[in-house]
Amino acid sequence: MTRTSDVRDKIRPGSLDAIFRPSSVAVIGATPRKGTIGRQILHNLINYEFTGSIFPVNPKHSVVHSFKCYPSVLDIPDAVSLAFIIVPRDSVLHVVDQCAQKGVKGVVVITAGFKEIGSQGAHLEAQLLERLRDHGIRMIGPNCFGIVNTDSRYRVNGTFGKPMPRPGRIAFVSQSGALGETILTHAEEMGIGFSMFASIGNKTDVSGNDVLEYWRDDPNTDVILMYLESFGDPRKFTEIAREVTLKKPIIVVKSGRSAAGAKAALSHTGSLAGQDVSVDALFAQSGVIRVTTIQEMFDAAMAFVTQPAPRGRRVCVVTNAGGPGILATDALVAEGLELSLLSEDTKQKLREHLPDQASVENPVDLIASADADRYGVALDIVAADPSVDTLVPIFVPPLMIDAEAVADKLIEVSERHSKPMLPCMMGVSQGATWISKLKNAGLPVYPYPENIAHTLRALEHWRVWLKRPRGTIPQLKVDLQAAQELMADARDGLITERHALLLLDAYGIPVASLSLAHSADEAVNAATKCGYPVALKLASGDILHKSDVGGVRINVGSAEDVREQFDSIRDRLKDHSPKAQFSGVHVQAMISGGTELAIGMSTDPGFGPLLMFGMGGVFVEVLNDVVFRVHPLTDIDAEEMLRQIRGYPLLTGARGGRPVDLDKLALVMLRLSKLVTDFPQIDQIDINPLIAGADSCELAAVDARIILHPQPS
Repeated sequence: MTRTSDVRDKIRPGSLDAIFRPSSVAVIGATPRKGTIGRQILHNLINYEFTGSIFPVNPKHSVVHSFKCYPSVLDIPDAVSLAFIIVPRDSVLHVVDQCAQKGVKGVVVITAGFKEIGSQGAHLEAQLLERLRDHGIRMIGPNCFGIVNTDSRYRVNGTFGKPMPRPGRIAFVSQSGALGETILTHAEEMGIGFSMFASIGNKTDVSGNDVLEYWRDDPNTDVILMYLESFGDPRKFTEIAREVTLKKPIIVVKSGRSAAGAKAALSHTGSLAGQDVSVDALFAQSGVIRVTTIQEMFDAAMAFVTQPAPRGRRVCVVTNAGGPGILATDALVAEGLELSLLSEDTKQKLREHLPDQASVENPVDLIASADADRYGVALDIVAADPSVDTLVPIFVPPLMIDAEAVADKLIEVSERHSKPMLPCMMGVSQGATWISKLKNAGLPVYPYPENIAHTLRALEHWRVWLKRPRGTIPQLKVDLQAAQELMADARDGLITERHALLLLDAYGIPVASLSLAHSADEAVNAATKCGYPVALKLASGDILHKSDVGGVRINVGSAEDVREQFDSIRDRLKDHSPKAQFSGVHVQAMISGGTELAIGMSTDPGFGPLLMFGMGGVFVEVLNDVVFRVHPLTDIDAEEMLRQIRGYPLLTGARGGRPVDLDKLALVMLRLSKLVTDFPQIDQIDINPLIAGADSCELAAVDARIILHPQPS
C-alpha cells in the first residue's frame, strides 16, 4: 500500500486551481428533489452565478433544475474541470474512474462513510487515494461540506448550505463538515466576507497543508483561518506556516485540548507532555495565532483585514461610562497589553474640551452626556499622542445622544489617523443601521471590551512574530565518541543516573559529579573525597523516581550519618519494592543555593521530539511551570523558552536572589537539542534538578535519566 504522504508529494499544490478556479463543473448525483444535497449544491452553484458551465449528472433524470441532465460524466459533450460527487459510497470509485477518463482534474467528494466509520471505510478510502494518484486527480474530501470561491471571475459556491458567502479578504479551511454551515452563517451575521472557503473532511488527498500553500500567494487573501481537529504532517505544517505567517496571519482553532490519546510516558517530562503542549509548541515556532473559539477567530480576523497594524501594545480607551472603561482596562492588562501613559500636553488639551467631571487619565471618561463632537475631539487629541498605538472607543448609547452621529464621528477620526481603531458598542443590536455603517466603513465593531482584548492580543502576537529573528541552529563541539560508547552500553532501554550524567557531560552540559558506592564503607570514602555535606541517592535500574521510595537523602553531614542512611535506603527499597534490584548508592556533593530547574525531552507520536524547560524539583508536575518546543531548537527558540515560564523573574535575581547566566542556560538547551539530533533512538530525557545560580557553581545537572525507544523484536 502506498503511504498517503508519498502520494501527496507527487501531486503539485498548484493543481488546486482545478478545484478552486474551475471553468466548468459537473454535479454527479444532482437531483430535482428539494432537501437533498445533490439538489442544494446545484442550486447554490446556479444561485451564486457560477461563471462557467454547469452539468448535472444523474442517470434517473433528463432535466434537473431546468438544466439538461446527463447519464454519466462521460456523456457530457464539453470539457469538465471540477466534479462534485454526491453518490452512494460504494459508487465513488467507479465515478472517479469515469472522471479520470473524462479528463477531470479536480473532485470534491461530499459522500461520507469512509475511514470515519471504521476499518471497512478506511480500506475503501485507501483505494480511493490510489485511484487519485494513478489518475493525477486532486480531491477535497470525502465526507466534506464543499468549497467556495467568491472571486468574481469564478463565483463558485459548491456547498450544500443556505448561506451565500459575501466576498472578502479572509480564507477559511475547516476540517469539520458539520461546522461548515454554522461557520458561514455566523460570518454572514457578522458581516464577514471570504475569498475562499474549504471543508476538507477526511483530508484523504488535499490537506490543510496543501490549502495553506495554495493560499500563501493568493492575491485575494489577506488572512487565513483554520479549524483543525488533527495534523496529518505536523512538521510539514510548521515548515509551510513559517513561510506563510511572514506574509499573512494564520489564526487557528484547534480542538482536542485534553490529554486523551497522548502517549503514556515514564519520566516527569513525558507525563507533562500529554497536555496539548505539542500543538502550542508547534504554533509558537511557526507564528500561528491560536484562539479558543470561532468567535475569537472572527473577531481577530475582522481587525486584521480592516485596520492598520499597531506599532506597539499601548492602548488608549475613550468611553462614556466608567464601568466599561474598568472592564476594558482589566481585560487588556490580562492579555499582556498596556494602557498608554498620556502626556501632560495631551491631558491639558483634553481638559480644555471636556467637562470638569470627565477624567483625562487613561481610560478617558467622557461621561454619559458625551455627544458626537465630544467623542471626535477627544479621539483626535489622544490619537496624536505618540504613546498611543491603538484607539478603543467605547460607546454605551444614552437615549438623548444621537448614536448615528457618534458613528459618523468615529469614521471621520479613523480616516484622519493611521492608528488602528477598534470600537466597542455595548448594549446595541449588531443589526442596527449605524452599526452596519461602521462596518461598511471598515471599522470592526465589538459588543464587549473582552472581545477587543482578545483581538489585540492576536494583533500583538503577529506584530512580535514579524519582528522576531528567524534564529539559527549553531554548530556545537561535543565528544561524540564518548557519547556513542555510553549509548552502546545502555541496557534494557534505560540509561540511569551516573551514565546519563556522563552522557550529558560529553555534550558539554555541566553536571555535578557523583560516585557509585556498593557498600557503606565505599559511600563513606566517596563522601570524604568530595566533602561534607553530601547527598545519597538510590542506584537501581528498576526505580525511576527515587524520592517516591525514600531513596534520596540530602545534607548528610558525617561518616556515621552516611553509614546509617546507606542502610536506611537499602532497607526502604526492600520494604517498598522487594523485587527491585539494589545496585548501591550514588554519593554527590551538595550544591547549596540556586534555583531548581528541569529540562528534558519527550517523544510525541505525531510531532516527534519535544524539548522542555521549566521550574524543577520534586514538585515539577504540581507547579507545571514548563514550556515546550518542537525539536530541533534554534538559538531564538532556546532564549524564548527561558523567558516564557512564570518563574522567569527567579532567573533574573528577583527578591535579591543571584541572577542566572541566561546565555549559558540557553546554550544548555541547544546542547540538549543536539544530543536528541545525534541519537534519534532516545525516547525521553529527564534532567531534574538542573541547579542554576548556586553558591558553588553557575550551572549543574544533578540528576538525569534517559529512556530509549524500544528495540523491535
